[in-house]
Amino acid sequence: MGLQRLTPTGLFKPAAYTQVVVATGRRMVFLAGQVSIDADGKLVAPGDFAGQVKQVFANLRTALEGAGATPADVTKITIYVVDYKPELRLLLGEARSAVFGATLPASTLVGVQALAEPGYLIEVEAIAVID
Repeated sequence: MGLQRLTPTGLFKPAAYTQVVVATGRRMVFLAGQVSIDADGKLVAPGDFAGQVKQVFANLRTALEGAGATPADVTKITIYVVDYKPELRLLLGEARSAVFGATLPASTLVGVQALAEPGYLIEVEAIAVID
């Protein structure tokens, strides 16, 4: 499997994500949006954005492992944040970097009014490509 991460000439080179990821591989893995629930379906860290971010990225890693993938195989993530404020970007970036390290996927951050359940503050979905 090969992933080529690049920033084409004429596009801004961000520090926190990759503008373009070109993937070649045999299997695509689509992860449903991961929220801050544990294996029993109970909400983790109600009302605590930092706690929910930690749980969501832990769930993301677990979902990847279940498919035989690693964070390095992820090509794209989409992050949905309830009542998004720019000051949350630092916390999100730290959590994302803790999982992905230097192999940053393409990324989209979307502020939303609500998610599927009232207690969810963040949801992250991902696409990975593996051999």
